[in-house]
Amino acid sequence: MIDKVHHYNTTPTEKRQINEQILIGGIEMESEKNLDQIIDEMIEAVENSKDDIYSISEESRQEYQTLSDQLSQLQQEVVSNINESDQLEIKVKLSRKRLAEVSNHFDKYSEVEIKEAYEQAHQLQSELKMMREKEKTLRQRRDDIERRLKKLDQTIDKANGLVSKVTVILNYLNEDFKQVGEIIQDANEKQAFGLRIIEAQEKERRRLSREIHDGPAQMLANILLRSELVDKTFKELGRAEALKEMKSMRSLVRSSLYEVRRIIYDLRPMALDDLGLVPTIKKYVDNMADYNQMNIVFSSEGPSDRLPSKYEVALFRLIQEAVQNAVKHAEATTIHVKLEVKPMCVTTRIQDNGKGFDTDEKKKNSFGLIGMRERVEMLDGELSIQSKEEEGTKVQIRIPLND
Repeated sequence: MIDKVHHYNTTPTEKRQINEQILIGGIEMESEKNLDQIIDEMIEAVENSKDDIYSISEESRQEYQTLSDQLSQLQQEVVSNINESDQLEIKVKLSRKRLAEVSNHFDKYSEVEIKEAYEQAHQLQSELKMMREKEKTLRQRRDDIERRLKKLDQTIDKANGLVSKVTVILNYLNEDFKQVGEIIQDANEKQAFGLRIIEAQEKERRRLSREIHDGPAQMLANILLRSELVDKTFKELGRAEALKEMKSMRSLVRSSLYEVRRIIYDLRPMALDDLGLVPTIKKYVDNMADYNQMNIVFSSEGPSDRLPSKYEVALFRLIQEAVQNAVKHAEATTIHVKLEVKPMCVTTRIQDNGKGFDTDEKKKNSFGLIGMRERVEMLDGELSIQSKEEEGTKVQIRIPLND
């Protein structure tokens, strides 16, 4: 399960006092050490923590795969042992019948035949007892592996949640805190800035929590249910049906892993820093089209020069949100994404052929659309959404270039 964000019950006065203490402490530290150096050290520490968590996650995945293979082999051994036990039990019954016949008619059988009947019955009973002990041992091993798989599943889930949260922290450290020295000029500005950061963090955590809850968390819960169904299917329908169920479960595990890695990529695609806006959007669109098996067309016009970081990040996030809305909610088969860069502004249009929606109702209830509007307003831009039910949706964004 994903850890929920804890909200402490503090009064407005207490919050103000805490913020003032943080600001005063920051001023004192800045006199002793360069603020940028402090932030760099914080980033390095957080990145090291992220690497450690990711290593734990990868090791857990490898162990999960190894145990899954062992479980499959063990289940085959259990089936084979049961079949052999059934055959041996038939032989034991026949030997008992033979022994009873010999015991009741000593005069008809020789001493050798009587001894042979007793020895054969004793040997078969011993073999059957050993076979049942072996079956008991195999079942205990199987149950132990299943328990370990459940614990590993929980470990992987928690590790992925921590990696996502650490990535969000790195995002704020790299994008926002690097400009603290320029933005903060006096105590009042510092306090307002700190409150805005806290508010932004809470919004991002809520968005991330919802996305993980609706994606990987649901998938992993489904995997857990399916794993319990495998055992039930094996007992009721046999080995063949159980193996089919296990193959289906493996597909769910792969999908969950892909979804987790997609969320991590969505938090901060490195290509945005290395290649720029257009190549990053193209790569994102191609990945979404491939993963969802649908047609997403991207086109761009204008110069290929890099834009200031704040515009590239904002435009990528806006296009990302619009495309995800079309994929998740609109049931579209085709999406067109167009980006046009002009000397004084950047415009983008995302249009789909999905089922559409009532814009008046959606504006009030959609967290994603509210976030898009707030991001556009921060850059003094304009956001237009046109949609009708069963006629698709068109999102148009215009951002002025002030720098």
